[in-house]
Amino acid sequence: MKISVLVPTYRRPQELGRCLKALKHQTRPADEIVVVIRDIDLETWSFFEKFDAAPLSLQLLNITLSGQVAALNAGLAKVGGDIIAITDDDAVPRPHWLEQIEAHFAEDAQVGGVGGRDWVYAGERLEDGIKDLVGCIQWFGRVVGNHHLGAGEPREVDLLKGANMSYRRAAIANLRFDERLRGTGAQVYNDMAFSVAVKRAGWKLIYDPKVEVDHKAAERFDEDGRNQYSDIATINLVHNETLVLLEYLSFVQRYFFLIWAIVIGTRPAPGF
Repeated sequence: MKISVLVPTYRRPQELGRCLKALKHQTRPADEIVVVIRDIDLETWSFFEKFDAAPLSLQLLNITLSGQVAALNAGLAKVGGDIIAITDDDAVPRPHWLEQIEAHFAEDAQVGGVGGRDWVYAGERLEDGIKDLVGCIQWFGRVVGNHHLGAGEPREVDLLKGANMSYRRAAIANLRFDERLRGTGAQVYNDMAFSVAVKRAGWKLIYDPKVEVDHKAAERFDEDGRNQYSDIATINLVHNETLVLLEYLSFVQRYFFLIWAIVIGTRPAPGF
């Protein structure tokens, strides 16, 4: 199988350099790597003037539209692999990342997506711990991520995380990231929307904690500043999550989800 790696980036050349360096040291090398860059991102274009890409089969894709959805869709139209592995520019894949991913797709033809643990760092501090429940959408619509804390054996899940997810081309042949999602940068929950669409089509999604990347979450250059509150970012988050869940859940589940969201809600979007 041919493996393509897709990396959208925006104004984070130092972090991107770490990501690409890690891709140079994969035990199973990528057959191609496509980095999607905004036309106005002069910092990243300057970085590549001096970057030694060897031995990577590296392609740079220039886009004019803002937002991660546009970058990912442009990348999907460009890559040619049987497996498309997606990671963030501030993630550092561990050496066996692609080898572990390929093994899952080779083992079971019904596997449409594979993800794994992203070891999240807050500065230099590792957010360590163990959670059994990972990548789950509960019956009433509550989303449980925990991809950065999962341990144990590989298992089927409901959704994958954008920093560490991969797909079989046959499973996403006619699928694109949802352009209805709000935001000018990260466009949160675009990974959930994409992965649950694969699951709805009948494919398996596998989470394997041994499919690992180190994720040193970097600054975002949009309304979602990670560490500071933003009304716009919260509105975008609630809109995107609600849009995805109302399409994923059954009619009865939608009813309970709306009650739960309005009455109880979540920490970033509390109910009454």
